[in-house]
Amino acid sequence: MSEDQVTLSVDGQELTVPKGTLVIRACEELGITVPRFCDHPLLDPVAACRQCLVEVEGQRKPMTACSTTCTPDMVVKTHLTSELAKHGQEGQLELLLINHPLDCPMCDKGGECPLQDQALAHGPGHSRMVDQKRRFDKPVPISPQIGLDRERCVLCARCTRFSDEISGDPFIELFERGALEQVAIDPEQPYHSYFSGNVVQICPVGALTATSYRFRARPFDLRSVDGICNQCSAGCNLRVDVRHGQIERQLASENMATNEMWSCDKGRFGFTAVAAPERFDAPQARTALGGVEPTGWRHALKAAADGLRAALDEGGGQAVGVLTGGRLTDEDSYAVGRFARDVLGTDNVDFRLRPSTGEERDVLAAVAGTTGPTYDDVERAQVVIVAGLDTEEEVPILHLRLRKAWRKRRQRIVFVGPVLGSLAPIAWRWIRTEAGGEAQVLRALAGDPDAPEQPDELDEVADALQDAERAVVLAGERLAESAGALEAAAAIAVHGIAGDTPAFAWVPRRNGARGAVDAGLLPGLLPGGRRLEDPGPVTQAWNRLPETEGLDARGMLEAAAAGDLKALYLIGVDPVSDFSDPRLAEAALERVDFVIAQDLLPTASTRFADVILPACAAQERVGSFTTWEGRRQPFPQAVPPPGLALQDWDIVRQLASALDVDLGWETAGDVRREAAPLMDAGVSATERLAAIELRPVEPPPPSDEEFPFAAVQLDWLLAERSTMLAGAKELLATARPATVWLNPDDAAAHEVADGAAVTVTGPGGEMELPVKVTSAVHAGTLVLPANAGEQSPGRLADEDAGGDLLRVKLAATADGDGDGGGDGGDGGDDDDVEES
Repeated sequence: MSEDQVTLSVDGQELTVPKGTLVIRACEELGITVPRFCDHPLLDPVAACRQCLVEVEGQRKPMTACSTTCTPDMVVKTHLTSELAKHGQEGQLELLLINHPLDCPMCDKGGECPLQDQALAHGPGHSRMVDQKRRFDKPVPISPQIGLDRERCVLCARCTRFSDEISGDPFIELFERGALEQVAIDPEQPYHSYFSGNVVQICPVGALTATSYRFRARPFDLRSVDGICNQCSAGCNLRVDVRHGQIERQLASENMATNEMWSCDKGRFGFTAVAAPERFDAPQARTALGGVEPTGWRHALKAAADGLRAALDEGGGQAVGVLTGGRLTDEDSYAVGRFARDVLGTDNVDFRLRPSTGEERDVLAAVAGTTGPTYDDVERAQVVIVAGLDTEEEVPILHLRLRKAWRKRRQRIVFVGPVLGSLAPIAWRWIRTEAGGEAQVLRALAGDPDAPEQPDELDEVADALQDAERAVVLAGERLAESAGALEAAAAIAVHGIAGDTPAFAWVPRRNGARGAVDAGLLPGLLPGGRRLEDPGPVTQAWNRLPETEGLDARGMLEAAAAGDLKALYLIGVDPVSDFSDPRLAEAALERVDFVIAQDLLPTASTRFADVILPACAAQERVGSFTTWEGRRQPFPQAVPPPGLALQDWDIVRQLASALDVDLGWETAGDVRREAAPLMDAGVSATERLAAIELRPVEPPPPSDEEFPFAAVQLDWLLAERSTMLAGAKELLATARPATVWLNPDDAAAHEVADGAAVTVTGPGGEMELPVKVTSAVHAGTLVLPANAGEQSPGRLADEDAGGDLLRVKLAATADGDGDGGGDGGDGGDDDDVEES
């Protein structure tokens, strides 16, 4: 037997477990369930509820199985074989029930409550409590979506431990002592956490409940279906609970490889749009009078096909553009990519709606169809380099993994860029750069001899990379806005990190972005990262390919605004709201001859559509999503679609048929079988990344007197008012207020106080927001919310900027004090972060 293992006996059964294993886990390996309330496999043991008492030979009193470590030759007896353990558990349960209300018929936890189950299995048949039970006002709204019934609480501390250990939220805690002890919050600071729904799910009683589910259903009324979250690229596994064809709630499912047992609130509560009353439930087409009215599929498909034919007849494939956004399933992305090239004969296809630099496609082609570092690789890494990514705001579950590694092993997290953001409390080093200047630092870390000279402090980070057994580079999609930065980040994984395991990950925000890359939904790129000029097996699977490389999203919109593009096909995308330059999107949709919009709900872009095709939501279809790791996860249909809505691949198939092309699919499985071998690259990302040559990079232009600040646009998790969160009132009420982030030195120079209202002015316009003064922003940089509704930072830019670095100026707003600067996100103090 290894020195790292111990052998013990539980209820007469001998077993060997790793050293440090808790007795309660050893019992579970034998299939013995020891009653418990406070124990959770992902939380530190506290032995708060005392329900898991067992008898340990040689000990004078019963021991708590959740906090007792297995030792060699230990003899354990559970309630199954020990009267002492059984009597202790029954006595503790009776104490817990003394003040617990008998309101199971009205409690939302009824039917899935561990206290109910254990009272039935181990509790007394009657109560000796004759006095009046403790009572509190109920429910206490600790946030807009979480209610607290204090008299039900058994003080297991699961909620407070989760908030402290896992999510890092200081908002909820145990107050008072003894009989007065209770869960509470600071009245001045509501529980506005991105992960608050987890405390509802892990609460072993009905003390914490979700307002969106309160009094809605019983577990035995629900039909549960496995699902994959469709809100970001984390790939959280969910349980979708359905009643009468409607989604009642979504819970986190256990998948230790991805989300463990957690989910963010956006994924948990952001499903209300599926049942929104304004959903498109029938096709619509423009009439001779100019309006758009409901019609049948036959007429809508004919109108769409006629509009596309007219554009193709006038200008060929170059006259048609296809924009998709990043929310399609893998199957839908492949179907759209083939439809664009094989049916329309155009390479004008793109899922990206933000500025990007020329080298982005090379890096995406390298990672397409491959598997990069996983969540476990990130967690085990000694050093993690993060650039262009705010993990909590963009991929929350990845943020929890980083927090876990930092808390357990003090993982060295290095952030490169002008805005530290949510990583401020856990970052080991922050390498400050000017906005757009990340490439210089990243090239130096990659060992590029031509990189500009860097501070001596950077040597410490480089040494840590070389000494680390495992290291990972996480590059957000925002990094592509900085010239040369994305390929420099990839070069670190190839040249600056020892070992041959995958070390570079491109981490997009949208749930379908990685699948779109694998499917080739960007110009010049085919499934599996194959180039248009070297298609490989794609030529055997498809009928034809375009001869010339197409336009990216900006190029398509510019061509449409100029009258060169004759038709736009929008699939699950709202360019007017989502594109980085909304004025360009509006001009393009107004000028283009023909627009097809394929979506769930009315958007700012669908009002320009000549044909509207109703699509299914993720929960209404079968398909798969690919995580940022490259892990494909299939999911089944949970609820039926409304009216005549169809899956995107099916709409594309029928539109191709209307254009006299048979794509040969009848089911989503047919699409997957065709797509699977093509979307697999067959080579490693490291091999492809090594072939990318670093190109010379110019430093970002200096500031000028008129517009001294470089603006960085951050996507906030709950700031957006998109159709994806339609109807999620309680969830949106917990959103952090949209604010402008400003360095303290800049705030002092402009005489702006924290929370004051400011006016941000650019070459093309202005916007007013409260300011958040934080040292987590580099001097000379100003952070703007990229998705905070009508006040889009894209409207500040010059119309001819073309996605270049946005420069702005700042002034205090007259007669405006603001009201939200103090709660503007997690960009707070970074006193524990060493800067370079």
